[in-house]
Amino acid sequence: MDTKAFKRSLQHSENYNRKGFGHKAEVATQLQSEYQSNLIQQIRDRNYTLQRGNVTIRLAQAFGFCWGVERAVAMAYETRQHFPSERIWITNEIIHNPSVNQRMQDMEVKFIPVEANKKDFSVVDTGDVVILPAFGASIQEMQILNDKGCQIVDTTCPWVSKVWNTVEKHKKGEYTSIIHGKYKHEETVATSSFAGKYLIVLNLQEAEYVTDYILNGGNREEFLAKFAKACSAGFDPDKDLERVGIANQTTMLKDDTEKIGKMFERTMMQKYSPTELTQHFQNFNTICDATQERQDAMLELVEQNLDLMVVIGGFNSSNTTQLQQIAFDRTIPSYHIDCVERIQSTNAIEHRQLTGDLVITENWLPAGEIVVGITSGASTPDKVVEDIIEKIFALKASL
Repeated sequence: MDTKAFKRSLQHSENYNRKGFGHKAEVATQLQSEYQSNLIQQIRDRNYTLQRGNVTIRLAQAFGFCWGVERAVAMAYETRQHFPSERIWITNEIIHNPSVNQRMQDMEVKFIPVEANKKDFSVVDTGDVVILPAFGASIQEMQILNDKGCQIVDTTCPWVSKVWNTVEKHKKGEYTSIIHGKYKHEETVATSSFAGKYLIVLNLQEAEYVTDYILNGGNREEFLAKFAKACSAGFDPDKDLERVGIANQTTMLKDDTEKIGKMFERTMMQKYSPTELTQHFQNFNTICDATQERQDAMLELVEQNLDLMVVIGGFNSSNTTQLQQIAFDRTIPSYHIDCVERIQSTNAIEHRQLTGDLVITENWLPAGEIVVGITSGASTPDKVVEDIIEKIFALKASL
């Protein structure tokens, strides 16, 4: 399938919209009332610090809703306003935040049902409206919806689209796309659907395994078993790793993506010589500005003298997990929570560990004066952050 030609054709269709429906002013007022926070603005105005009683809150200087997320949510609201009585579906969560996704359901935006890990598009009829979320959708899903004659509202973040353009360039030059990401994540699923040959590596360890195979060979069956769910059909590591290009899931750690790129660059240079490098390696900058800014702000925040760190965001939010990783690596007591209800009392907090497990930690809130670092992922509304900060203030005041 010529994915580039299909996408170009889709974008010129009368049933495709990527720019909204002219209701930005009304929607902006609605979003402000539902998701923004006066308290958070006060903290910003006070150099990202607020003290109340014996609690000092230090807020990361970049956190919460990014431009791409805000745009996607606004377009979803506009869609409901423009199509007040039509059936509206969304192919996945609009963003990785439970309160925002619940709001979509309250507005009668339905999620495509999933049966046996497969989306059931049979529920969608001709003329239905279907929203593609901020993470995008696979080319196969777009084709199904186009064939059904749906109204498609594409809220895909432009940074994600930039990665798609990159893997299209890899494909045109017959380079295999090495994608730094999580093979199950909807963004990476979408990105890989635009690629030709591809291999998805989760971390530096997997990247090192691949580069070692490029240089020294290895057990082909072991390689294919290791990446069975993370490579293109018919992938042959003995042939398909001769020419590679780097791409990434936009929410991965910036430093890791850059290290993986350098690792493959050195490997191809070593195997094929510096003069032949461009024939065997391509790398374009596809790191999302917003993800990078939040990670950089978190790196600054954890250098301060913090007693604990609260990282706020959906439990399936990759960029929030990366922020939590930064705190974990510095052994700061840190708690990844998605809503204020996770804070049960001064003695108990339910939170997500990096392993994905939900646990309850007791005596998490120290007595006496404390400094609490706060950040939130790119899909987290300021209102959620406010609720959590107010809960911490209230609990400490009750001691």
